[in-house]
Amino acid sequence: MSDPNVPQSNVANAASDNEPFTVQRGSGNVFADLGFADADTMALKSSLAIRLAELIKQRKMTQTDAARITGIDQPNLSRVLRGKLKDFSSDRLVKALNLLEADIEITVSTRGQKIGDTIVLASTAAETAW
Repeated sequence: MSDPNVPQSNVANAASDNEPFTVQRGSGNVFADLGFADADTMALKSSLAIRLAELIKQRKMTQTDAARITGIDQPNLSRVLRGKLKDFSSDRLVKALNLLEADIEITVSTRGQKIGDTIVLASTAAETAW
């Protein structure tokens, strides 16, 4: 039985009825493709959260350890790692990455031409043996 709160896919219905359907290439930003007004912000925050999760996993840290270092309490860190990002700014996620000794590099360009030097938001954390 299907969940009445979940929209049913038109693609699945069309395929089952042997009617043609259109496949459309995405833009590279799933949030824009779904029509979210703040799609760029959502894409940035989700990318930062993915990097945060990868770093925690790479370092074999517990959420409790990562929470202590980043200053994000463990329940909120758990929410971030599950993609619940509405209460977190991209600045806060960058700060958490920096506190875990990750550098962030930002490149500004227009029409494929780089403008100025790459901006490096260098980690301010003390060296730690992981």
